[in-house]
Amino acid sequence: MTRKSLAIAALIAMGVTSGTAVAQEWAPSKFGAADEIGAANLVTPENVLAAAGLVKTGKTYALAVPIDKNFPAFRHRSFHLTNVQPDEAGGTSLGPNKFTFNDDLVVGWTGVGTQLNGIGHIGIDNVYYNGNQAKDFVTVEGVTKLGVEKVPPIVTRGVVLDMVAHYGQPIVPEDTEFTVADIQAVLKKEGITLRKGDVVLFNTGWLELVGQDNKKFLDVEPGIGMEAAKWLAAQDIVAFGGDTWASEIYPSKDGQEFPVNQFMLSKNGIYNLELIDTRALVRDQAYEFLFVLGQPLYKGSTQVNVNPVAIR
Repeated sequence: MTRKSLAIAALIAMGVTSGTAVAQEWAPSKFGAADEIGAANLVTPENVLAAAGLVKTGKTYALAVPIDKNFPAFRHRSFHLTNVQPDEAGGTSLGPNKFTFNDDLVVGWTGVGTQLNGIGHIGIDNVYYNGNQAKDFVTVEGVTKLGVEKVPPIVTRGVVLDMVAHYGQPIVPEDTEFTVADIQAVLKKEGITLRKGDVVLFNTGWLELVGQDNKKFLDVEPGIGMEAAKWLAAQDIVAFGGDTWASEIYPSKDGQEFPVNQFMLSKNGIYNLELIDTRALVRDQAYEFLFVLGQPLYKGSTQVNVNPVAIR
């Protein structure tokens, strides 16, 4: 073997060793070495029945935001919809009954607007949930493991924490990190105790910036840091999120790139629900509710647009 070949082999070995060492910190998952759905395992029939008991009025809330080409999106992302009328050029119709129709073509990223970030979306040095290394499951046509098509319907109790009311400001300042003490204070005020299998959402007022100050909306945001993330994970929640685009304080105070997402998704298999419109919920003081989510089953995708529904 030549010196060059030895050097290449050594670099490859170092990469494999590095990835393996990183994975050993949190793999295998508590749900088993073959698990691909993470905290969704916590959604049990018992959870569903208990959450269904919260429905008293029958009022429903759509939790997604409408999106178009102007909706502010993370860095490289964009969304474009084109409406076409196939075979109807010049206003013609089809058949003796003059059938006409509109068809829609979407060219865009699945991470624009309200979205479910699956556990195959975020990694640590190319290692993902349950120790899966990118080289083994990531392809240009989608992931072969940890795809959103594996995620079962998430039907459980949803909880919204009104941080706007807690801080007494219509929009929580961007440099605000929610501490465990903050979260516990809001839970106490709302009369809620977190339970295994909950979906936890934060209302920050950040959506009020859309269309008013898109640059600020994308450059910074308030949210939880690592202290709160570790506490929430210890409560065995299924998902966290809210009305911001990353669901964590950004930029992080120590300069790391999305460390909360790494901890929650990669290490714990907890899903991230971004850009959830929580405004109507807090307006009605609907702090706990039946949360219902069924996502598009794009095979191999790691995130998808969703419109979760809250029912109370």
